[in-house]
Amino acid sequence: MVPAVVLLLAIALGGIRLAGEQLQLQAAVQDASRLLSRGDSGARSRVLLVSAKAKVVDDESGGLVCVHARAPADLGILVGIVLSASACALDERG
Repeated sequence: MVPAVVLLLAIALGGIRLAGEQLQLQAAVQDASRLLSRGDSGARSRVLLVSAKAKVVDDESGGLVCVHARAPADLGILVGIVLSASACALDERG
């Protein structure tokens, strides 16, 4: 009984940590899209601060600047989980 409770607790805590990482990645991608829309060339580094292993792609079309990122979750026992986030901002460069 005790090992099952410990396993359940570990999974629950891992899920909470995973959700936190997803929120951080999403916030970083939103910041990066806003910065890129204003012409800041260092916007990608905002995402890489959250996850050094993130793959970041940006594209511009239709007056929008979008940033897409995928990053492996850093949870130890829960390997193979990939987080992804996307955000767009209106192009303010002109």
